[in-house]
Amino acid sequence: MMENKRILVIDDEENMRYMLRLTLEDEGYDVELASDGEEGVEKVHQLHFDFVICDIKMPKISGLQVLASVIESSPNIPVIMISAYGSVDSAIEAMKHGAYDYVMKPFKQDEILLTLKKAEERERLRLENQFLRQEVEKKYRFENIIGKSAVMHEVFKKIEKITNYKTTVLVTGESGTGKELVAKAIHYAGERKSAPFIAVNCGAIPHELLESELFGHVKGAFTGAISHNPGLTLQANHGSLFLDEIGELPLNLQVKLLRFLQEGEVRKVGDTRTVTVDVRVIAATSRDLAKAVKQGTFREDLYYRLNVVPLHLPPLRERREDIALLIRHFLKKYTTDMDKDIRDIAPDAMKVLLEYEWKGNVRELENILERAIVMTEGDTITTEYLPAELFRSQSQIVLKIPETRMLIKEVLKEINEMAEKTLISRALKKTGNNRTQAAKLLQISHRALMYKLKEYSL
Repeated sequence: MMENKRILVIDDEENMRYMLRLTLEDEGYDVELASDGEEGVEKVHQLHFDFVICDIKMPKISGLQVLASVIESSPNIPVIMISAYGSVDSAIEAMKHGAYDYVMKPFKQDEILLTLKKAEERERLRLENQFLRQEVEKKYRFENIIGKSAVMHEVFKKIEKITNYKTTVLVTGESGTGKELVAKAIHYAGERKSAPFIAVNCGAIPHELLESELFGHVKGAFTGAISHNPGLTLQANHGSLFLDEIGELPLNLQVKLLRFLQEGEVRKVGDTRTVTVDVRVIAATSRDLAKAVKQGTFREDLYYRLNVVPLHLPPLRERREDIALLIRHFLKKYTTDMDKDIRDIAPDAMKVLLEYEWKGNVRELENILERAIVMTEGDTITTEYLPAELFRSQSQIVLKIPETRMLIKEVLKEINEMAEKTLISRALKKTGNNRTQAAKLLQISHRALMYKLKEYSL
């Protein structure tokens, strides 16, 4: 039998607690009650709950304080806030700080039950996503392909369909989106996994050497060919050949690659014989090959031969729901590798990471997380361990001025206020909220700092 879901109801009104208990128990929930925020926090720390229903206005500890404590100790528990009429702002503030949803007093029984059912469905999907991610990592043997977004699930589904076929795949996407990781996933998830996976960066090898590197050469074929070279294509026999940056391939080699794809045969430089090779080709590019075809820098017949199964990897900014998942993944990976006891990322640091544009995509995110983990001295990554460019980008996003705004004084005032708030917050954080020291860092008087703290409600 399935275990009933456990709910903690925190409310200082006895009638409300009694009504909620009857309603929820009738629906099959196990209900625990707390008469104020302090008792509620104690029970969350001591017992397991699947959901928390909490009033916003209570004596001793407010609902927002209870919410913060629940998120800190048990971040996966959905918290539903109860708000009195006229307290919509408080309820919205609770949502901003992590509450799942809120209901307004007076509410009908069906309203609270419907909200709970939606919370249950969200939790089910979260656990399902977690399970699917674990299965994908295990199945594809490449744990860096992380994503719960719809677009990434489509990528996973397509990979699963094509792994055991020899069909040529063209992986497209911006630099840093993980094109080689996907190529490896295709190879290691399929029947060719025990054969070689050979990667070639077509833009990194000088054009005059690329043909012999790809297809090999015989001894004496050209000046400097002092020994036999089988070529990377032959080395990948029965496995996969990954041609990265295929858009950089010169036209003369495009002809030879097309012939190889059509015939499955390789002729080494300086040789008269051909060798049959069984290789699956996976190509990748960050360029627009269709545009290159129109410009005459890429052969149209080769483009269609490569683009049998197109696989596009979206940039990270188009799948922002995956950023937090990737951050947690890299945090776990590098703290384990470096044997560091870093357990979490501070909320303001996480906010910066979530709002950054990530023009370098997953690779940039990974590099910045690795650097932060190296530099962090405590058990939490804070904003001081993040590079300055993240904050510059954040400011640029905030300061985008609509075309309809024309009043210079008004806009400049907003910009100055935002800059002051940012610098004051940074100074306070650096000095551990020592206002005297913060004023010295900011090179303003203590009195001026106190005035600005009051003005900006910091």
